[in-house]
Amino acid sequence: MLYFGFALADSMLEAAGMIKRTPLDPSVVMIRLSGGYVNACNPSHAATIEAARLRYGIAVASSIPTSPPKVALVPGDSLIIMGVRGLPRLTDRHEYTVEEIAGASFSFALYEVLA
Repeated sequence: MLYFGFALADSMLEAAGMIKRTPLDPSVVMIRLSGGYVNACNPSHAATIEAARLRYGIAVASSIPTSPPKVALVPGDSLIIMGVRGLPRLTDRHEYTVEEIAGASFSFALYEVLA
């Protein structure tokens, strides 16, 4: 199973074995997600996911669940993590400006659970 999210939590690893981390280019993220995935984000991530769509064409916003699933990774599972730096906290609005998105840095990594 492939998951997409913003963080790797210890609770996700209770049944996991060895973890392999591989940095990913945004174009590879789009290819990997096109094969199907479980969105582990929550609605509060919507603006950040929209920023990734605008910047890279990565579209996962339409599949944000109202309540994110409990993720328990097992051997064979993978998790793509999107890290974002430089976007301000949205306290009085619900979206980022084009300038804010352009000034932010995005990183992507694939975490694979090995047997």
